[in-house]
Amino acid sequence: MLDNIIDQVSSLIRLNEEEKTYFASKLQVRQFLRKEFVLREGQVCRYAYFVNAGCLRYFYNVEGVENTGQFFFENAWYTDYESYLLEKPSKQNIETLEKSELVLLSKQDLWQLYEDIPQFEKFGRIMAENAFLGLRARNEMLTNQTAEERYLQLMRERPKVMERIPQHYIASYLGIKPPSLSRIRKRILNSK
Repeated sequence: MLDNIIDQVSSLIRLNEEEKTYFASKLQVRQFLRKEFVLREGQVCRYAYFVNAGCLRYFYNVEGVENTGQFFFENAWYTDYESYLLEKPSKQNIETLEKSELVLLSKQDLWQLYEDIPQFEKFGRIMAENAFLGLRARNEMLTNQTAEERYLQLMRERPKVMERIPQHYIASYLGIKPPSLSRIRKRILNSK
């Protein structure tokens, strides 16, 4: 049950068997149904989430419209970093799009790991760097590409999204309305 997360962390930092066992003792495993909220806007995010199985989506609710920020699949980490670090109410919603198994790591336990196993500081730095790079790539995509270019890039780089995510969430992620996505898909199909 914890093999995936231990393997993933061990691919980034060196841990001996005792450290792996100690790390595992800090983790909680929770099952979520499809379309279940992991975090709602206004709640404080108390955990970093590792997707052991299933899929997460985070989104913002802007005047009743859901704006999808990202999707996370197996072996990915996600947390609302601002809420998690500053212990302030989240502006995000995190929900499962499939029946999911998540491994949770609290901020308190992460900081204890930093204290007790110095290599975890490196792990935290790598996670922060990856979060920054992901946000920068998303920002550049939304700023510098047309909707069709964004869709084609998504098809190339993230086939899991195309296979497992409903079209209306893909449209939201791309920053367009579902009818626009349908027109783009039709145009791409007709050009082949």
